[in-house]
Amino acid sequence: MTVKQEAKTHMDMALEHFKKELKNLRTSRANPGMLDDVMVDVYGSEMNIKSLATVTVAEARQLVVTPFDPQTVGAIGKSIEKANLGLMPIVEGNLVRVPVPPLNEEVRKDIVKLGKKKLEEAKVSIRDARRKANELARKLKSDGELTEDALKGAEKQVQELTDNYCKQLDQLFTEKEADILAV
Repeated sequence: MTVKQEAKTHMDMALEHFKKELKNLRTSRANPGMLDDVMVDVYGSEMNIKSLATVTVAEARQLVVTPFDPQTVGAIGKSIEKANLGLMPIVEGNLVRVPVPPLNEEVRKDIVKLGKKKLEEAKVSIRDARRKANELARKLKSDGELTEDALKGAEKQVQELTDNYCKQLDQLFTEKEADILAV
């Protein structure tokens, strides 16, 4: 694997992780991804809500959780309540309705702050991938597998990749920030 491919692989993983982190950030609209990290205590163990039910958006501000096993409906409702998401589920027969309350200004700013923290973590991950790729290139040069010109070229390619990925992260965050701050 070349130095550039190695860096790209790690940077792709960091970008995908950041996209998942952004999905979990709350906006004023209902999003099934909001419940992805909710763990439900059923059948004597903790299970992810995705493996127990389907989560759909009924309206702009309401999620509907439909369990595969109707007997788990109560446990799912309690777990959503305990998850500290600021959501109050309503158990109705064989499903759980989760109204998503509108966000106030202070909460929006806190969510944006959390998003900026996640953005910085993703950028650190990208820069770490750059550092590792550059170390690999220097090692290859010291082993005689790369010339000085090839080393400089590899470092330049890795820096271009780094800049490109950081730009993508910034763009994703800017879109999410606008979504969060929209009333």
